[in-house]
Amino acid sequence: MKCAPYLVLSLSGMMLLTGLAPLPAAPHEDARTGQAAAVPVAAGVQYELIGRYDVDQLNQILTKATPAFTGLPVTYTPARNAVKMYRVTYPSVIPERNNRPTIASGLIAIPETSDKSMPMVSYQHGTVMEKHAVPSFPEESPETQLMIAQFAGQGYVVIGADYFGMGTSTEKDGYMVIGSQQQACMDMYRSSLAVMAKEGISAKELFLTGWSQGGVVTMCFLEVLEKNNVAVAAVGTAAAQCDGYVMLSGFLNHPRSIDAPWVSAMFILTAFSYEEYYGVPGLAKALFTEEQYELARKIYMKEPYTEPWPGDLHKLIRKEYFDPNYFAGTMYCTLIQKLHAYRWQVKSNVRMYYGDIDECLTIGLAQLPSMYQRALGSNTVEAISAGPDANHRGTYGRAAAEWKKWFDSLRAK
Repeated sequence: MKCAPYLVLSLSGMMLLTGLAPLPAAPHEDARTGQAAAVPVAAGVQYELIGRYDVDQLNQILTKATPAFTGLPVTYTPARNAVKMYRVTYPSVIPERNNRPTIASGLIAIPETSDKSMPMVSYQHGTVMEKHAVPSFPEESPETQLMIAQFAGQGYVVIGADYFGMGTSTEKDGYMVIGSQQQACMDMYRSSLAVMAKEGISAKELFLTGWSQGGVVTMCFLEVLEKNNVAVAAVGTAAAQCDGYVMLSGFLNHPRSIDAPWVSAMFILTAFSYEEYYGVPGLAKALFTEEQYELARKIYMKEPYTEPWPGDLHKLIRKEYFDPNYFAGTMYCTLIQKLHAYRWQVKSNVRMYYGDIDECLTIGLAQLPSMYQRALGSNTVEAISAGPDANHRGTYGRAAAEWKKWFDSLRAK
């Protein structure tokens, strides 16, 4: 199976290259099945132990696996406690499908300390092409491993929704379907509180973080939390493309020499996800060329394929979509314009990191949420450069270290 070169790098091979041992098998097995026993909690929520990292393993992630993944050297705060990781499954609903019930999954990583009250970080993951490259399968998610090592390894409970269609979900991928992603995150948060209560732990402050797609989802999640009067201590994002129209029309009409071939994944995943979740038959077929439609469908469905990655947008997308006037009149553009994760009065303090040489995010788009809030007269959202050498991954690597320093400083006050 061929995949986008950036998006689907599995951590299992990286761990072997860097000397990091694979994730250990979960203890406390059910004697009848040999499987880790799931523990039920309130309202249909259950969780199961999937593994544990000791301090040495966590520090190997910080010093070896993460630099290999991000490509930039970063000094992280060393871990000081071991961490247990649990997969949470929980009931939810799909807003775009008349609140049809579904079952979703996510991760909760709990520090091994004597503390009975801990701060919580909700991490929203980025774009991935493999179903299990998500938080509740941390051995397949290098971005999740960094959050576990940097935050859970220092006393923060780390949670992360897999989103609908990912992890153990039986739905189709709901990529950038904002209502569903908000619902998945909100229900994961509530379920995590129930799991913590079962473990005899209460939550202190709530922090939010997210990278790439996850940065967008983080801002959308923040909007729901604020509307529900849930206090959020601070928010950090990395490489968040918070306006769908600006992002995709930019790729079509103002391509840059540094644009990555895998930006085509954003068109593929949104087109098929919107067709499925918003109920618009033929949406993807109208967007993609006859020659590459079937390949695009296989990529979305996570089916095997042998063809080269469709990195040339002019071969993937019908030529009329490169006309801005035509694009603006399409149903695809109408739906993508639902994606604007910054157009409300943001109350919480937000720091949005971006890279000067990000392959899928222009500096202008990265700064747009901050500029919008400033136009309203607010200074709650700040855009911060991760450096002139920071690309998409490098931005995340540097931002995670800065988030930790910032969150620690807020907790010390």
